[in-house]
Amino acid sequence: MNSRAAANQAYVILKRLRQQMEEQTDISVRLNNSMSVIAEEMQVDAAFCFVNIDDNYLELFAAHGFAAESMHKVSLRIGEGVIGGIAKDCRPCAVSDYKKHPRYLYKADLGEDDYKSFLGVPLIRRNKAIGVLVIESRDIREFTDREQETLETIAMFLADIVSSDEMSEYKKTLIKERGLITRERIKGLSLSKGYGLGNAVIHRRRHAVTKIFTEDKEKELDRLTAAHQKMNADLDAKFNSTKLGIGEHMDILDAYLMFARDKGWFKKIADNVMSGMTAEAAVERSYEDMWNRLSATTDVYLKERLHDLRDVADRLQSYLSGDFGESGKSDSENIVIIAQTMGPAELMDYEYTKIRGLIIEDGTPTMHVAIVAKALNIPVIAKIKGLFEEVKSGELIAVDGNEGYVYLQPSDDIRRKFQEKIDENKKLQAKFAELRHHLSQSLDGVRIGHYINVGLAFDLDYIESTNCDGIGLYRTEIPFMASDVMPDVERQISCYKELMDKAGKRKVIFRSLDVGSDKLLPYWAGLSEENPAIGWRSIRITLDRRAILRKQMRAFLEAAAGKELNVMFPMIADLEEFEEARETLMLELEKEKRAARPVPAKVNVGLMIEVPAIVFQLDEILEKADFISVGTNDLAQFVFACDRGNPRLTERYDVLSAPFLRLMRLIAAKAAEHGVYCSVCGEMASNPIEALALIGLGFRNLSSSGSSFGRVKSMIRSMNVEEVSDYMQLLLNSSKKTLRPQLMAYAYDHGIEIY
Repeated sequence: MNSRAAANQAYVILKRLRQQMEEQTDISVRLNNSMSVIAEEMQVDAAFCFVNIDDNYLELFAAHGFAAESMHKVSLRIGEGVIGGIAKDCRPCAVSDYKKHPRYLYKADLGEDDYKSFLGVPLIRRNKAIGVLVIESRDIREFTDREQETLETIAMFLADIVSSDEMSEYKKTLIKERGLITRERIKGLSLSKGYGLGNAVIHRRRHAVTKIFTEDKEKELDRLTAAHQKMNADLDAKFNSTKLGIGEHMDILDAYLMFARDKGWFKKIADNVMSGMTAEAAVERSYEDMWNRLSATTDVYLKERLHDLRDVADRLQSYLSGDFGESGKSDSENIVIIAQTMGPAELMDYEYTKIRGLIIEDGTPTMHVAIVAKALNIPVIAKIKGLFEEVKSGELIAVDGNEGYVYLQPSDDIRRKFQEKIDENKKLQAKFAELRHHLSQSLDGVRIGHYINVGLAFDLDYIESTNCDGIGLYRTEIPFMASDVMPDVERQISCYKELMDKAGKRKVIFRSLDVGSDKLLPYWAGLSEENPAIGWRSIRITLDRRAILRKQMRAFLEAAAGKELNVMFPMIADLEEFEEARETLMLELEKEKRAARPVPAKVNVGLMIEVPAIVFQLDEILEKADFISVGTNDLAQFVFACDRGNPRLTERYDVLSAPFLRLMRLIAAKAAEHGVYCSVCGEMASNPIEALALIGLGFRNLSSSGSSFGRVKSMIRSMNVEEVSDYMQLLLNSSKKTLRPQLMAYAYDHGIEIY
């Protein structure tokens, strides 16, 4: 494929298209004229453009080679026919004999009976097709790669026109003429609970790429390099100065930083610049290439990462244009952000203390921005189509994250009720803060060890603010993920020692390096797998690359000199793996002693119970291990053979089903029988109703996320462990899909605080 020739051809066409768009005529006229330019320059008989009229339909908006009466009369469902398929899959399609394509669909109103060869490309915005651009010829011919690349470049330009405010107003006019009913209360999908009341801020994409080609490649490359460096420096400063809490969202934000610093991605952009593109166009083209390659994947993790890459690309565009930071500004003290989609870092561009709610048209529970918003106690609602175009900036919006409702321009009565709910929530947060002065102890005097999961070093202030019993899980992979190179022993020691010093006399449990699956390191090659969740990951990697494991063990030992050291190994599938990992730690301990270096006062070695196979070896494991901790996220995923990141399976299986709870009871009982410390550090320990069940099953140590610590502690202090345990024994014989309703009813009847 001759990229330079394609770029030259596209340059000529885009110059003419830009002239058309500067004409003082209606946008519909300009679009039709643009189709004529495309048909003439690409030497075809027809050119036309379908545009999304809503989330279900495409409509013919502009054409050359068809009757004018066809405009706005021909529509297709997304996924219908070849054109609808291009919109659904966001992938181009070229065929020499259109009518022989298996998805060909005849539309009499379109009048394309005489056309044979077909080339169509999507107009893409935010990982989503907002239209389809097509050229056709009466003769049977093979469209070349060069022609496809040219049309894709033209589509970049037209996508900006189609997503412009002018086009939005034009589409609104058409929609209103067809009878749109004004909405006041709208139901969506709640992704984060809570109540919010504030003025709407429309989160729009920062720029449109208006200039695609450059005559000064070196200057563009310098601009790109400077913008990339400035972006990364600002991201580091942002994430290290904002108190974001503790939990999964920190993994997400650090993985986001990896994307921003990825050298391979930057090289692709630079190569596009050297082919003659402006820096802005090069960024957009590199993203679209990545999207075309990965959008068809069934891997939910990769799809979420594409959203992050979209955010990084937009952010880099804003640094190139010099207007970074403008989108986060608002004069209102209370804002509700409305977005079509959003990346996790984009949320942090706003002054998050002012955010009272987030509404996303496209969103899932695993969407990274939703996880970060939840950590900031921001209610989030998704799956409300059309709101992005319907609401004006400044309009008052009420967000009910508990029930999933959005109220547009709420009445005085609704405002008053929302304010009461917001005030109640503030009192609840104050109550949770007060709980730090009390033990995590039940009404019948059962003491529950209550720990927190820790992500990054600057989250360590939460040890004091929650007054937890210690750190039940320290994710040691975070320093590895946040670095461009493998952290050496000295850097690891510094991180671990800071944690130990901050914890004081509290228990700290280190998890050895847990990478692979959804945690990728920028400096390790060869980790890409078709099914990474059950592939070469975690302890399997570090046992194969033993030098990495030895260095980390040495760092643990030196950081904990004179103190108690607790190390657990993740993803252990059999006894031999655990013994190998344990032996590696003990050999390093002997080396430290022989070198006369200070060593820990005591070393405890444990493992995470995540792989079902290890449950069948519990007796043997518990003879060797000093402690165990159950990682319910992966354990449930493997027990149910259910990808926990797949939105289609989100509500299909429940950890509060009798089979899974019986498995959890077995683990707790075996640990008690052997007198081995046992905890739960997965998501179950962060959900009050699930934590209630765990305690009823016999677990006496829980490690929660920082944002949920107060809710779980409040539940513990309002329950009677003996009564709950008796009730759990009755429930475990149930054949129901989930026991959640019964447990919720029990908690309500017995005054157990479930927030």
